[in-house]
Amino acid sequence: MEKTILLKQRPEGKPSMSDFEFVTEDSDFKLSEGEVLLETVYVSVDPYLRGRMSDAKSYVPPFELNKPIQSGIVAKVIETKNRNFEAGDFVSGLLSWKTKQVVTGEGLVKVDADKAPLSAYLGILGMTGLTAYLGLTQIGKPKAGETLVVSGAAGAVGSVVGQIGKILGLRVIGIAGTDEKIDMLKGKFGFDAGINYNTSTDIKADLAKEAPNGVDIYFDNVGGPISDAVLFNINRFARIIICGAISVYNETELPKSISVQPFLVKNSALMQGFIVSNYGEKFPEAMKQLSEWLAEKKLTYTETIVDGFDNIPNAFIDLFEGKNKGKMIVRV
Repeated sequence: MEKTILLKQRPEGKPSMSDFEFVTEDSDFKLSEGEVLLETVYVSVDPYLRGRMSDAKSYVPPFELNKPIQSGIVAKVIETKNRNFEAGDFVSGLLSWKTKQVVTGEGLVKVDADKAPLSAYLGILGMTGLTAYLGLTQIGKPKAGETLVVSGAAGAVGSVVGQIGKILGLRVIGIAGTDEKIDMLKGKFGFDAGINYNTSTDIKADLAKEAPNGVDIYFDNVGGPISDAVLFNINRFARIIICGAISVYNETELPKSISVQPFLVKNSALMQGFIVSNYGEKFPEAMKQLSEWLAEKKLTYTETIVDGFDNIPNAFIDLFEGKNKGKMIVRV
């Protein structure tokens, strides 16, 4: 018997368990030429999946109702009729939330458990690391001595962005939601300073104190009032990298925010949104650099591992309550 998780209904506001449906089916897999049978090992849950659960126009098609949800997955090849894969191989790819599934080899990438833990290929050696590296280098264009601010800094992408910033010679300030996370940013990841947005009474003033020379690069994962506060501190020719806006993903009404145009005009600043696939041609270069830094112990990472296939929806929902440190992954 194999399990599948379907999108039962489109969430209104924050997702709940009632938006998902578990289906159990008899397993009788028959492979055609070119196909492989995969058994799910690790599942990535990410904030961007919330957007695909809505039917609003976006950069990727929405999930279909009563169809399996998909995300980044590391799986083991159980059986194969594809000459590019052997039984026992581990692969990563965009796959369905199923305990087992038959797919073609298209989009699958072999991963090596001897070089890094398998879960790392969903995080620092996967889309998480690529997003951090390419967003910061391609849009941020960092120069040694500049000041970088990262929101959602204790999350999967933010924690890597800050570390890369330090490698490149930046002063790095992280914004996160607990003192424990701030301690982690400074202790484990080498950030120069941190601001707890839940205890700060004036983020704008706290940021001015921690960044006395102003903010040159802002890597934005959250949007909302936190990002508004950063705008008051940006320097001339600042670069603002819009990676995500988790603070507003579950809003049912149009969020209210300050107008960004005066800040951009006054400072001749750049604000650019991106998705990591914009830089697909640079993936090999980025992966090579991330792998080298990881091997040299210049980069490290934190994961929040949740056990059990049935806990995938709960792990996803927990993202919006800040319950993860680093990458949130479900171990099946």
